[in-house]
Amino acid sequence: MALHWKKLKVWQKPHALVLEVYRITTKFPKTETYGLVDQIKRASCSIPSNIVEGQSRNTTKEYLNFLYMARGSLEELRYFLLLSKDLTFLDAEVYGGMEKECEEISLMLNGLIKSLKSK
Repeated sequence: MALHWKKLKVWQKPHALVLEVYRITTKFPKTETYGLVDQIKRASCSIPSNIVEGQSRNTTKEYLNFLYMARGSLEELRYFLLLSKDLTFLDAEVYGGMEKECEEISLMLNGLIKSLKSK
C-alpha cells in the first residue's frame, strides 16, 4: 500500500513552502492583495494539492498528470517570486531562500515522475 500523502516528503516540502508564502506575502503592498499576492498563493497551494489529488487517483498515468500540473504550478510560482523581487516586494535574501526551496521541490518532483514513468 502506498504511503499516505501526509507522509510523503514530496508533499511535506511544498506544504512548508505554502506556509512560508503566506507569511512573506503579508508584507506585500495592500494594492497587490488581489493581484500578485493572490497569484502567488494560488500557484503555491496548487503544488501540494495536485500531489494529493494525483496520489489518490486510480492509475499511475493519472498520478503523473497531476505531478506535471504540480511541476507547472511550481514554475509559475518561481516566476511570481522573481517578479516580486524585481518589483522590490521581496528582498534578495528572502527570494534566494525561496528559490532554493523551489529548486529542491523541483528535483523531488522530477525524481518521483521519473520513478513512476519507469514502472
